[in-house]
Amino acid sequence: MEALRKVPELLAPAGDMEKLIMAVRYGADAVYMAGSEFGMRAAAGNFEGDMLRKAIDFCHKNGVRAYVTLNTVAHNDEIPRIEVFAEYVQEAGADAVIVTDPGVMSIVKRYAPGCDIHISTQAGVTNYAAANMWHELGAKRVILARELTLDEIRGIREKTPDTLEVECFVHGAMCVSFSGRCLLSNYMAGRDANRGACAQPCRWKYYLREERREGDNFEIQEHPEGTYIMNSKDMRTIDFLGEIVGAGVDSLKIEGRAKSSYYAAAVTHAYRGALDDLIAGRPFDKRWMDETEKVSHREYCGGFYHGAEQQPMQHYGDSSYIRDWDVCAVVESCDSLGNAVVLQKNRFSPGETMELLVPQGGTQSFVVGQVRDPDGNRVDIANHPHMLYTIKLPVEVPKYSVLRKCVKA
Repeated sequence: MEALRKVPELLAPAGDMEKLIMAVRYGADAVYMAGSEFGMRAAAGNFEGDMLRKAIDFCHKNGVRAYVTLNTVAHNDEIPRIEVFAEYVQEAGADAVIVTDPGVMSIVKRYAPGCDIHISTQAGVTNYAAANMWHELGAKRVILARELTLDEIRGIREKTPDTLEVECFVHGAMCVSFSGRCLLSNYMAGRDANRGACAQPCRWKYYLREERREGDNFEIQEHPEGTYIMNSKDMRTIDFLGEIVGAGVDSLKIEGRAKSSYYAAAVTHAYRGALDDLIAGRPFDKRWMDETEKVSHREYCGGFYHGAEQQPMQHYGDSSYIRDWDVCAVVESCDSLGNAVVLQKNRFSPGETMELLVPQGGTQSFVVGQVRDPDGNRVDIANHPHMLYTIKLPVEVPKYSVLRKCVKA
């Protein structure tokens, strides 16, 4: 691995307060989030009103930076609201604002001059000339297009000043369209992908029909389930993170604001462990790779980093997720003897083998003993979501530890 320029930042998604807390507890250096408007993930819970301020305060109290997305394609009628929102984002204490539109960037400079400006991957920065142009306009960071190879990233880093930070995606869903610039959702579902409302029609099943043969649908390939001709695999780079860091990347970004709080915890935990090993000079530990298999995901690939020809990124069979593990509960409290109160997420029973995932710690398997309901009664199955149950854990663990079980057949 090339020598580290500096220790890179681990940047995690925060779709709502629960996801933000998990990302912070499980090792993020920074998180990115959105208000109720102007972000690229309208399906995420996001942060309305004063919740954004509370989220940023929580980050800062825990030594974590907070970035707010303002990266949708803006229309005329939204400009006055964007001006008000930019001013509020600065008052709330955000460290940076993520933008795509040059006009929105000028608004942020005027109404939120205390916030750094990060240029969104939606801007499609693929060369050092574009990166330098954004820096000259006032950007502190560029989030590069996902379509770049390591050599191209290295070339951008060599021809840009150290005062310009470079951020890259290292994990999560990928878009079949260049830098997410897609109109298919608008056309087929009336939902604008460039304004955070993508219906993901690229994941749908398609057939071929000749216009004069109504009702005859032909498979594009010989496959009984049809053909998902635009369905992308998920990106995973954890096993070659050192190459990305060695290329001079300052921030390693995990995709997933619309995904679960467990996803935010487990993936952040895995990349935190791999990055800490890398910084300490320890060899890559395969357990971090295994950890990424324990969240809901599509088939993985390495993205464009080694060239698209090195690893196919399309998955034509289906668009389903691989879900081999269930989150059963999250720890609310635990004493020194391991007596814990847990918030139930999915059903579990005494006698089942569980795995315990601990913030800033490791994992441990154990067999569930007695389970008691809030009234102290023993139960044979915990099957009421969001109910508090009492169980015995093998060790004392902090709040937000996760209990999960393998459900792979």
